[in-house]
Amino acid sequence: MATLREQIATTALHVTKYRELMRRMRENRPNDDLELIRKAYEFSQKHHAGQTRASGQPYLVHPLEVALVLAEMKMDPVAIAAGLLHDSVEDTSVTVVDIRKEFGEQVAHIVEGVTKISALDFVTREEQQAENLRKMMLAMVDDIRVVLIKLADRLHNMRTLEHLQPERQQKIARETLDIYAPIAHRLGMGKIRGELEDLGFRYVDPISYQQVEEAVEARRKAGEAFLGRVEQIFHDKLNEAGITAKVESRIKRLYSIHKKLQRQHIAVEQVYDLYAMRVITESVQDCYAVLGIIHNLWRPVPGRIKDFIAMPRPNFYQSLHTSVISEEGTPFEVQIRTEEMHKMAEEGIAAHWKYKDGPVSAQDEQRLAWLRQVVEWQRDVSDPGEFLSTLKIDLYPEEVYTFTPKGKVVVLPRDASPIDFAYSIHTEVGHSCVGAKVNGRMVPLRFKLHSGDIVEILTQPGHKPSRDWLGIAKSSRARNKIKHWLNLHQRERAIEIGRKLIEKEARKYRVALKEIKDEELLKIASDYGVGRPDDLMAGIGYGKFSARQVLARLAPAASEPATEGEGEKSGGIASVVRRVFGGDHNNNAIRVKGHGDLLVYRARCCNPIRGESVVGYVTRGKGVAVHALNCPNVMNLMYEPERRIDVEWSRDDETPTSYPVKLTVYCDDRFGMLKQITAVISDTQTNIRNVEARTSNGQANVDVILDIADLKHLENIINGVRKIPGVHDVQRLQRV
Repeated sequence: MATLREQIATTALHVTKYRELMRRMRENRPNDDLELIRKAYEFSQKHHAGQTRASGQPYLVHPLEVALVLAEMKMDPVAIAAGLLHDSVEDTSVTVVDIRKEFGEQVAHIVEGVTKISALDFVTREEQQAENLRKMMLAMVDDIRVVLIKLADRLHNMRTLEHLQPERQQKIARETLDIYAPIAHRLGMGKIRGELEDLGFRYVDPISYQQVEEAVEARRKAGEAFLGRVEQIFHDKLNEAGITAKVESRIKRLYSIHKKLQRQHIAVEQVYDLYAMRVITESVQDCYAVLGIIHNLWRPVPGRIKDFIAMPRPNFYQSLHTSVISEEGTPFEVQIRTEEMHKMAEEGIAAHWKYKDGPVSAQDEQRLAWLRQVVEWQRDVSDPGEFLSTLKIDLYPEEVYTFTPKGKVVVLPRDASPIDFAYSIHTEVGHSCVGAKVNGRMVPLRFKLHSGDIVEILTQPGHKPSRDWLGIAKSSRARNKIKHWLNLHQRERAIEIGRKLIEKEARKYRVALKEIKDEELLKIASDYGVGRPDDLMAGIGYGKFSARQVLARLAPAASEPATEGEGEKSGGIASVVRRVFGGDHNNNAIRVKGHGDLLVYRARCCNPIRGESVVGYVTRGKGVAVHALNCPNVMNLMYEPERRIDVEWSRDDETPTSYPVKLTVYCDDRFGMLKQITAVISDTQTNIRNVEARTSNGQANVDVILDIADLKHLENIINGVRKIPGVHDVQRLQRV
């Protein structure tokens, strides 16, 4: 009987959601034929029958919720049908061919673009994630509905994330903050981006989330009363001026507050735009008139007036922003925009779908220009880690608006340099860049550009990029062009060095290299896991393979003394490193997979500790440098994939050791703070090597160097210190 009741309740839930979906579609798109949606619902209901989600709810609830999110975006029936079917290929016996047969080419194409690639083809989860994103972005170019469904899918998954295991929650939330929320931002979809960020923040950093939430809630009542008073003043003044406008108020989103606190190391009460008003007018002329009224009412904060109407953001966001201070000293932000601008700010590219059907129109092509650039450079990036890292950089908000001497606007990422500017003009201008003039004054290539700068690039024929530029360039275009050039030329040099090294060994053992056939060389290259003899020579040149060991395989009789077991005598990397770096027992905690005789050392730029994801980089004459995977230098080094090598931590019981780690605690300057910090650290049985504190304007920075056993140990300390009242942030400094 209970089973029958459950079935009735399940059916009632489906039907209720379906009716709500159809009601919204009729409201938003009254002239559309909704038969396709009904057919997709029945198809999905049939094939997901008996399946449940982690929450225990019937699986069909998920496609229906995704379709409801799409209906809120006012999407067309094709998109809604694809949303209802988006998991059918992945989670049921249905194929794309079946979808095409039942629902047509458009729906099938979108469902195929949304469907994840099978995990069976990939060695690591990172590879699978990278390939899924590649696939999605290629599909987006043809039909933007692919990514809109993916965002709706991710939004509902985030809303129900509490039903998964903590480890899965962390991974999905991290991916949401790194990839999906920034994609929503680049498409101008502020509403979805904001919810994705807050939901992701809750799981990625629960302690900070709780602290920010408590700080905001403590101010909410007073804040809402304050905003109510300001709103009334607005209405009165707008009526006096004869301006028709809608006034809204809000408290800043939690994740946005957290990012500001982290970036500026300030307390919540110091956030200028914690409280915000939004004025939605009927015309652009009224927007500027409202700005004048506001500045007559309250004192504006210098440097906080931004005109995104005259100079829209790259995602086409338009609005006037100003921060002002009320009579009682409370700062707040005001955003002024027209109704059309407001729709674009909230819905972004989805705002156009209420006026048209079918794939992306010519009007939206410019909006997707950044996506086409991503697709262009991703074709050349084979390494999944590099693809994901570069994608994250490309998705970050671009905030610097610069000009050519002729007045053309060039939009670049924050902290961009003249090198980024040069490559945005043309690849050859970038390669031959030797200097720059900013606002008529000569500046170094490391100079950070600011909005409004007029930039003139100085070039010199024959000049070539430097590896140091990778540490300066911020835009993905510039970085990828530099990497491509360096990779090409470094590889040529490595092949040349490899040939010289093997020729030197051959002379020593009186081996005639000319007598060795190409087939033999090809076989040895294959044994070393590379495709061609040139790849083998490049590996020798980089120091990844020993010239003597390669020769031993090519001519075993002549070079018998130099077998692989005699790495110490071979004069290869291991012996050099043992002489230079010998005696550091910490390095024994890491080993190179499949190469027992290569010695490793922890890179000083990031000082990885046990438990962190690490990557090896073959250096010339020093062995394998081991970097943390999130080390800022990794992206600069890995432009030469031949020099990357897999490394792993040895088992815990083999090399018990500790690592010096430096933390900076940003906190209030109050009595007893240092005592509380050291007490929390002491409670974890951790040795403190050094403590330094600096204070200014009621705030303090405390630097502490600790002996840390592994990543879990470090996370426990950071979480403990962050729970102390008055602590705003704890950051690990890579260099000790």
